[in-house]
Amino acid sequence: MQVEARVSNEALGCNDDLRHDWASDEIAALFALPFNDLIFRAQSVHRRHFEPNTVQLSTLLSIKTGACPEDCAYCPQSARFNTGLKSEPLLPLDEVKRAALDAKANGATRFCMGAAWRAPKDRDIEKVAEMVREVKALGLETCVTLGMLKPNQAQNLAEAGLDYYNHNLDTAPEYYPEIISTRTFDDRLETLRNVRDAGLKVCCGGIVGMGESEVDRVEFLRALANLPQHPESVPINELVAVEGTPLADAPPLDGLAFVRVIAVARILMPRSYVRLSAGRTRMSDEVQALSFFAGANSIFYGERLLTTQNPQNERDRALFARLGIRPETRATAEIRADATTQ
Repeated sequence: MQVEARVSNEALGCNDDLRHDWASDEIAALFALPFNDLIFRAQSVHRRHFEPNTVQLSTLLSIKTGACPEDCAYCPQSARFNTGLKSEPLLPLDEVKRAALDAKANGATRFCMGAAWRAPKDRDIEKVAEMVREVKALGLETCVTLGMLKPNQAQNLAEAGLDYYNHNLDTAPEYYPEIISTRTFDDRLETLRNVRDAGLKVCCGGIVGMGESEVDRVEFLRALANLPQHPESVPINELVAVEGTPLADAPPLDGLAFVRVIAVARILMPRSYVRLSAGRTRMSDEVQALSFFAGANSIFYGERLLTTQNPQNERDRALFARLGIRPETRATAEIRADATTQ
């Protein structure tokens, strides 16, 4: 009863203090709520911190594809798996700039660049830093995901004007060894510390539907919510099962189970953007609509996410029109960031 009372008061957003001390049983109690109660609580929290009918649009570009030495069981870019993916070197600067211009013309306010490295070399950072400067000059927010970063590399990216660094926890600490063996969970936390120390914002989430239990989902969200500072963006991916990867035969995740993850993430991290990321291609409009109602307020917008398909722009626009949702503008995002600095 004590846990239920604490959940009912604080999960509804009844105080403005961000928490970083969530217990496993509290989060499990949220997951166990009747669906309607959970969604109501998540939507109540969401409305305290965000405009309820706006969604932030990001576009993701693979700037270096394939040949990654890691063994992440979900990833078609691993050199250890035969997925038929063609490896490609780092894109030239002009091509990245053209893609960013297209993204801006289609309504995106954040441009994300991903490279399939375990850990970039300093010379790689110099090239990516130039991309960041060019994209920033177009008036877009910038985000990159490059693997593990050393302190000096994070600082160099910050000096180039980078806004966000993406580095996902992927899953619960206890389940992590079932998915990845080539780097540890603590390695990921170290990169997040280096990024924060450089003054960068953090984009950090994970993947559900990889065979994890509900307990693992509890612990995954607990690890995120109990970071010293909540990630400003929390991408929640549903596994895209790719032929040739160890998770190729993973069964699809139930849509309502996915929505529950979104809702709990919103309650635990009330001021973070919660992003619908990979897996939207197979989601019905109804599951996406429930996810927005549960507190998702960011999507990856465009035809591809690194190497996997994503709903086309027209489908997203049509869904937004049906739901009365409008894209967030850059000016609105900046005003909100100033008002809700953690």
